[in-house]
Amino acid sequence: MKVRIQTHNLVACLVAVLAAVSAFISLINIHPQTVDANAPAYDLVITNARVVDGAGNPWFRADVAVKDRRIARIGRIQPNEAGKVVDARGQILAPGFIDVHTHVESIYRQPEAENFVRMGVTSLVSGNCGSSVTDVGQFLTRVKEQPLAVNLATLVGHGSVRRAVMNEEMRAPTPEELQKMEALVEQAMKDGAVGLSTGLIYVPGTYAKTDEVVALARVAARHGGIYATHMRDEGNGVVEAIRESIRIGEEVGMPIDISHFKISSKKLWGQTSTTLGLVSEARKRGLSVTIDQYAYTASSTSLDTLLPDWARAGGLDEGKKRLADPATRGRIVAEMKSGLKRSGFKDYAYAMVADYKPNAAFNGRSIAEIAKQARSKSGVDPQIEQIIEMYQSGGAGMVYHKMNEDDVRRIMREPWTMIASDSGVRRFGEGAPHPRGYGNNARVLGVYVRELRLLTLEDAIRKMTSLPAQTFGLRDRGLIREGFAADLVLFDENTVGDRATFAQPHQYPTGISHVFVNGAEVLTDGQMTAARPGVALRR
Repeated sequence: MKVRIQTHNLVACLVAVLAAVSAFISLINIHPQTVDANAPAYDLVITNARVVDGAGNPWFRADVAVKDRRIARIGRIQPNEAGKVVDARGQILAPGFIDVHTHVESIYRQPEAENFVRMGVTSLVSGNCGSSVTDVGQFLTRVKEQPLAVNLATLVGHGSVRRAVMNEEMRAPTPEELQKMEALVEQAMKDGAVGLSTGLIYVPGTYAKTDEVVALARVAARHGGIYATHMRDEGNGVVEAIRESIRIGEEVGMPIDISHFKISSKKLWGQTSTTLGLVSEARKRGLSVTIDQYAYTASSTSLDTLLPDWARAGGLDEGKKRLADPATRGRIVAEMKSGLKRSGFKDYAYAMVADYKPNAAFNGRSIAEIAKQARSKSGVDPQIEQIIEMYQSGGAGMVYHKMNEDDVRRIMREPWTMIASDSGVRRFGEGAPHPRGYGNNARVLGVYVRELRLLTLEDAIRKMTSLPAQTFGLRDRGLIREGFAADLVLFDENTVGDRATFAQPHQYPTGISHVFVNGAEVLTDGQMTAARPGVALRR
């Protein structure tokens, strides 16, 4: 009898508990419906779009819904389900473009990044060519304090790391110095860098031997990083430079991206079958090798690259001392003449000034033009003297017309080529910069897709979206997929195009109407908004 009473009491208790739980669950289920009965299911719906998903698939018609900064649904969606509706009216909806080769260490001074936004770019990878911030953690965390219109990732630059430890000395590091450099790379990778970059044409990166780069690349590889390189030579020594780049990645077992792939020696124009063949062969061996490219026949870098590497060792003051010595100056001039001859150019007419602080009147003009006016002489000798004078005055940003259009097209066709601008954040109207900073992505879509039909629309977008995301480890970007970040660009395939030229670079592209970063509109109906929804992207 006693056992039965206890059993009966236990059953009664269980029934009471179940009833209470059932009532609580009912309250949970009912409460949100009561409070949010009229709330829209989605924050935003883009209707009537022709969706190019970024994977290379053919376009398809669909609506795309966004909720809490992410793509929530793809299909047929009723407009009344959204807080805001954007009617695409048959325009192309693509993932936001990812520019993997930028120089935007100064982006916090221009957080709107308008020249990139207007190209449809929603994510930037900075720290290229061996030049980066060394405190990656501080650089990326700053996004929370000073929001940006775009997402931001960075590489850690070998040149910046080397300069922090060794200044600009032209020698190999001691074991202790190499250990310090490895520690800086280690910390940068822990703080979220997506890989290691090199600029082996620039001081001080040019003074590093291959084994030094391998040692630092090995550190980045342990954290799943990529090796992105402005290789040692893009002119007459381009073949050996590609081999060195591949060797570094192969030796440490990490992905390799060869930056702004080109041939900048006139004597080697047309040899891209050889240079691309080296990349293809490496991929056949199982190596993850990609390249990136801008859609122009001119590069842009500093004036001092026209001088021999050794002449620039130790920085500008040391360079000036060498030039003050007549014998050393004569050697520098002789090497500049020899290098010019080897490249196949008769003079420096190919070298255009982009930004020369001491005399803005030089901007947009060639060294040949400037020397003729300033020195009343033509020929290589007065041009070299003009270059030296400008170097001693602090240098200049330059645009170099040294590439061939057929090579540009051949490089662009390769399935493992990404589209990247090699640009910084531009201040509208300032200087005479390379037009790639205003028009690169739009130029590909307008010229190489629509006019020349070199690429399909779907493949061009893949080269700007999923391929960069996959290569640099940005896992939830680069595709229009449910659950992915809502980075999106809306454009008219019939009117999209670049307007920026070398003569008039400060012109925004046409045909791009809306840009969304993490679901927020940063460009709407062709007008910039005040939204700053960008986030830091860490490996």
